[in-house]
Amino acid sequence: MVGADHKGGCLCGAIRFRVSAEPVGTRYCWCRTCQHIAAGNATVNVVVPTNALSVEGQPSVYESTADSGATMRRSFCPTCGSHLFSQSSGRPHLTVVRAGGFDDPEVALPAAAIWVGSAPSWACIPEDMQTFPAQPA
Repeated sequence: MVGADHKGGCLCGAIRFRVSAEPVGTRYCWCRTCQHIAAGNATVNVVVPTNALSVEGQPSVYESTADSGATMRRSFCPTCGSHLFSQSSGRPHLTVVRAGGFDDPEVALPAAAIWVGSAPSWACIPEDMQTFPAQPA
């Protein structure tokens, strides 16, 4: 993510966003929740500082409790259903942006895969990629 001014949005264009900082990390997530979001696959997530994200439009929010006990807020477009962001009460200074929402699909290369212990047997996980069986510390 070079240049630190990346834009994106949902499928229908009702929600647009801008990230004005370099990512903290990019990773695949194979948790069961992300598999539900991504029709059985992993999500590809770009972790950014929350204060570097600006949003135009009003996403809908689904809240749930993570295995850690933290409250998870997942934001999506109420019109087209595109999943866009995720935030944890345990890490309010970070926001996960779904990589598919960026205008440029080359915005970031995943460096790790998390929750691989929940991945199905057919999951494609690069052999040379750093992996974690669950959520890393």
